[in-house]
Amino acid sequence: MSAKHWYGIALGGYFGLFFLLLAWLIFIDPPVRVPRALVIIFLVVPLLLPLRGLLHGRRRAHQWSTFLALPYFLMGVDYAFNSATVAWLGWLEILFSLLWWTGTMMYAKVIGPPREKKNKKNRKAAE
Repeated sequence: MSAKHWYGIALGGYFGLFFLLLAWLIFIDPPVRVPRALVIIFLVVPLLLPLRGLLHGRRRAHQWSTFLALPYFLMGVDYAFNSATVAWLGWLEILFSLLWWTGTMMYAKVIGPPREKKNKKNRKAAE
């Protein structure tokens, strides 16, 4: 698969997870014991950190966002296996976080490390 395919998979998983969490916390099953805004700040706002780099296709942003996908995967596993009412949301969260993680890992692998620019100083040092 090409870099475009992995880029699309990464963004699909990212935005799927983003909108799933928003819908989950606002409409489907809002929290009862704590303020809704506080839960959204702790769960959704961290997803905004790598957004610019992901949209621009920057390799480093894709590499670092893999670490951000893992806690959402763990949260999805917890809800999928420990909740009787919203287990299906946990499975969706697992799916989207795995899509995001796999897409970002493979995109960073396919585009490879940045190439060094050879200038006059590097040529003279090599000789």
